[in-house]
Amino acid sequence: MTSTLLDAASVRERRRRPAPSGGPDRVFRIVLRLAGVAVLVLMSLVGAFLLNKAISALQVAGWSFLTTEKWEPDAGEFGIAAVLTGTLLIAGVAITIAVPLATGMALYVSEYAPRRIRRFLVGLIDLMAAVPSVVYGLWGFKFLQGHVIGLARWISTYFGWIPIFKVDGSDPRDPLATETVYTSSTFIAGMVVALMVAPVICSIMRESFSQAPIGEREGAYALGATRWGMVRSVILPFGRGGMIGGTMLGLGRALGETIAVYLIISPVFVIQPHVLQNGANSVSALIALRYGESTAMALSALMAAGVALFVLTLIVNFAAGSIVARSRSGAESDS
Repeated sequence: MTSTLLDAASVRERRRRPAPSGGPDRVFRIVLRLAGVAVLVLMSLVGAFLLNKAISALQVAGWSFLTTEKWEPDAGEFGIAAVLTGTLLIAGVAITIAVPLATGMALYVSEYAPRRIRRFLVGLIDLMAAVPSVVYGLWGFKFLQGHVIGLARWISTYFGWIPIFKVDGSDPRDPLATETVYTSSTFIAGMVVALMVAPVICSIMRESFSQAPIGEREGAYALGATRWGMVRSVILPFGRGGMIGGTMLGLGRALGETIAVYLIISPVFVIQPHVLQNGANSVSALIALRYGESTAMALSALMAAGVALFVLTLIVNFAAGSIVARSRSGAESDS
């Protein structure tokens, strides 16, 4: 009896003692910390560089930089109200389309796809995320735009009473009405960006869904749940944090997408709230469009627009990281 108590006490004592910290582990921790610090330093340097280049334009524009729609830096009238609104609208359309698509793909790959084709689908989705944005932009401009005009016209016909789906200057019920009013729109640009961000969102959701505890899955089946019932009661609640985090990370990429949007939209410098109508703009497309022909003041104004986009993207990405870190799935995936 006494030896048993002594053995139990020695086991408890060993559990209280901290695990020995070897040299390789210490070096690994130091390298990781240095990498994290390096990322923060580089990000701070980028922000400082943009702000330094933008300060002269911000001194001229003041707070009107956030409320002015025109973009005439050499005349002293410029602001990001129109392009920032367009950026948010394009990203909003993209996320609205991409999230249901990515959720369905992630659920099928993790829960429904046969094992023999699951690896192929995972590789295919990852390959879609690696396709250059210029390829998506050319595909959207040459192929998708001509095939989506009918859908845009149908939405305008039956849902035009909703302000965001209204199209000025065209009667959607007139068969002879021109279709060019539906081209180069926020809707088409958003669809292309949605196909670009959907694989990123899908990968995060799939990892989150695949880490749902086996015990809870089997418990749901033991209680008589169908596969969809198990997904609804176990997988989706468990992966909620990953779904939100993936959505916000996709939103961060959608806000900064440049070439695909640049190739599709017809730039306008007024707030364009009608997503189906010709004419749109974004901060990144504005920079790509005007950078090569800019004077010193115009270049400073573009840098100021870049600062606004930089801050907006950082806010979205930090919020996504915080949500994933606090979620149950995010905590398990980090361990």
